[in-house]
Amino acid sequence: MEDPRSDYVRMSTVERLMPREEMLEIARQSSQLLIGVPKEVSPQENRVSLVPDGVALLCNNGHQVIVEAGAGVTAHFTDHEYSEAGAQIGYSPEDVFKADIILKVGPSTPAEIEMLRPKQTVFSAIQITMQCESYFRSLLLKRITALAFETIRDKTNQLAIIRAMSEIAGSTSIFIAADYLANTEFGRGEMFGGFTGITPSEVVIIGAGTVGEFAARSAIGLGALVKVFDNSVYRLRRIQSNLGMRVFTSILHPKALEESLQTADVLVGAIHSREGKTPCIISEAMIRQMKDGAVAIDVSIDQGGCFETSKPTTHQSPVYKLHGVTHYAVPNIPSKVPRTASQALNNIIVPIILDIGSEGGIKNLLKRDYGVRQGVYIYNGILTNQFISKSFNLPFQDISLLMAAFR
Repeated sequence: MEDPRSDYVRMSTVERLMPREEMLEIARQSSQLLIGVPKEVSPQENRVSLVPDGVALLCNNGHQVIVEAGAGVTAHFTDHEYSEAGAQIGYSPEDVFKADIILKVGPSTPAEIEMLRPKQTVFSAIQITMQCESYFRSLLLKRITALAFETIRDKTNQLAIIRAMSEIAGSTSIFIAADYLANTEFGRGEMFGGFTGITPSEVVIIGAGTVGEFAARSAIGLGALVKVFDNSVYRLRRIQSNLGMRVFTSILHPKALEESLQTADVLVGAIHSREGKTPCIISEAMIRQMKDGAVAIDVSIDQGGCFETSKPTTHQSPVYKLHGVTHYAVPNIPSKVPRTASQALNNIIVPIILDIGSEGGIKNLLKRDYGVRQGVYIYNGILTNQFISKSFNLPFQDISLLMAAFR
């Protein structure tokens, strides 16, 4: 006769009720990475994604870095500095594109896409509004993993790289304005800011985000009278709180805006759109009413611009005059101060690369780190960015669901 206890034993075994050995978590094995830093080929791009200090930190943690010869020259970092930091100098793009992780600043060009191979990881800007369907299809065919600087978030859920570049763009826009305002050909021959016994410069800023805040900080620091316009009362309150002082703020009321522009010496467009193009806020008629020799800086030109009279210019030929107003509309203003901007990029990218190594690969990091995961727009040849999917009618899968499917 069968022992009645046997049913209990079987049930206990199935339900895992029997005593078992303790199961300890197996430590995740770190991996050594080969990182490539190509030379930027766009004439508008002077930044580099890694500076020598960042290379030294990566190499000291067991990773290898290949930097293309001349990659840091426009940001005033020499090949010798990279070599001394532990990098290997590559003398052709092909040398660099054999790496596991490619760190760029500007979007990959068609020639660079040709050099990519499956399972590589590419960090770069994406600039969606400047791309076409064929661009994304060619990237998808390469079966790579691609992360966009524009959508990577930090531990506080801030767009880390966008915020850093916006801070630089905001401050730099005021220094640019000061330079052209003093110019006798393009400006009024006036010193920017305030001087005893003389009416201070008036600065109108459209947008109370990060660019607007740092433009206001710099302008106030130089003694200017600042007026900030935005359609969000919350952002207007926040900028006053962050500045620690009361400044003129207003919603985008046409009459108030027109009156302010008539006396403004400097106009800064600092509107940022989360998706697609920025709305046109300043009409040509408003520009006509501004002072002769006033300066208009359209920081939003990266997303199409928020002045009706704006058209993209270059670092080599940055300004043009229209209706007596000097327009500066260079996309990628941070590239005007490439050394500072490169260091800011480096400070965000290097910790992510170190985390990839310590987690044992990009897949493990993406499963754990929500912020970095938000930067992924292609994962192993699968499109994971919904905005790109809608814009170009391409199939899309949610990155979080893809990560949940992996064990």
